Amino acid sequence: DNTFFDPTRKETKKQEYHFGVEYRLEVGYTQPQQRTDNYTYPDMYLHGARIGATFTFLLPLHFSMQTGLLYSLSLGNNDQHWRSQTAATVQEEYIHHRVLQHNLTIPLRCFYTIPLWKELNMFFYAGPQLHIGMGEVDYLQLHLSEGTLQWLQNQGIPTEKYDRLRTDELFRTNIQMGLGGGFEWDKYRLQAGYDFGLNNRVKNKTIAEQQMWEWGWYVAFSYRF
Repeated sequence: DNTFFDPTRKETKKQEYHFGVEYRLEVGYTQPQQRTDNYTYPDMYLHGARIGATFTFLLPLHFSMQTGLLYSLSLGNNDQHWRSQTAATVQEEYIHHRVLQHNLTIPLRCFYTIPLWKELNMFFYAGPQLHIGMGEVDYLQLHLSEGTLQWLQNQGIPTEKYDRLRTDELFRTNIQMGLGGGFEWDKYRLQAGYDFGLNNRVKNKTIAEQQMWEWGWYVAFSYRF
């Protein structure tokens, strides 16, 4: 008997169903977005790659559950503007942030598969995932007057390269809820999805209303062993 789920098979109550497990290697492109409502953390798009392994537990009625471990490396840039503390007239100065982010991701997705033709299937999924930050290094380039620089340092705002996670500025964990889908042909799968950040990542607040959520989308290719 084939222990793996065949989505084209017509099941009856008399048939005995055997559960199975699929193993996949996944690689893809990811674009996280850090969203905020204040100038302390300007909105930032990051671009990167993700690779890892997933395990799919096959269930009756074309359903399956997937988990695994994925590693991503992303890079983003933005400018954080400040009003000069010394100029006689209004003058904007800025810090250029270049952020290098390392993450581990543990997904928990529920899939539903729809057979289309021969070995071609379409599928949809939904479910949460947990991001675990390994590092988020901010390389700063200052475009500030001496007065503004001194004011920022007095407020405890970093003005040199630092890791946002090691300084306890941000939480390492980020819980997201994702939706997506794609197509599968034989052992090959192409999928895409969007993940919505559920928790505020700011841990050590410089100002009381500081908040930042991390959302993002991805597209990935995977191969079943």
